[in-house]
Amino acid sequence: MSTYRCPQGHKSTESDFCSECGAKIQGIPELLELAKNAIASKVPPETCPACLAPREPNTGDFCEICGYNFVSGVHGEVPITISPQRVPADGEQEKSPLACWEVVVKIDPSLRHPNSPEPPMNQPAIAFRLDKPTNLIGRNSQVRAINPEIALDFDAAVSHRHALLNFQEDGSLTLRDIGSSNGTQFKGAELEPMTDVPLQDGDEFTLGHWTRIIVQAIRQSS
Repeated sequence: MSTYRCPQGHKSTESDFCSECGAKIQGIPELLELAKNAIASKVPPETCPACLAPREPNTGDFCEICGYNFVSGVHGEVPITISPQRVPADGEQEKSPLACWEVVVKIDPSLRHPNSPEPPMNQPAIAFRLDKPTNLIGRNSQVRAINPEIALDFDAAVSHRHALLNFQEDGSLTLRDIGSSNGTQFKGAELEPMTDVPLQDGDEFTLGHWTRIIVQAIRQSS
């Protein structure tokens, strides 16, 4: 996995803010040195055959952009599941399961690692309505054209493409870590990348420096 040196001397897995302390990265990342060495040795960089994104050295078996599995040659061991559009029968009122779930994002100072920066003060909880079949959790990046449905720009330890919340055909919800730098924790355990975990109303998972996400089923009056 590529690393970048922060002003405090940590080796960060993120290029903009240190994944250890949250400090802004300055100077030339070690990735550039690797690229210079590759050019000098006339060895072309490896690219993902699915999306043509460059594969950085020591980043694991999955493409961080599209999830392509370099070992098995498929897009991850578990494909992204998107619920098909259903046409209601005559006289039947269409109902969408996507309109009855939301996540509430909170900053939990108790999750802070000793090397993490202090959490933002007076940051209110944020509710995100899940209205798409696939909802990306991560941080915005204009350079890489990444715009997550659940944007956690206040936590530098969250990867730009961190995890997915996917709806299944029956309206249930699953969580998948997509090879994030710092992982996702659910029920006290680290999630295995590219593996779907079913979620229930009231479930919680954590990620980043101090971010807690609560899954809620929205009760709608008839």
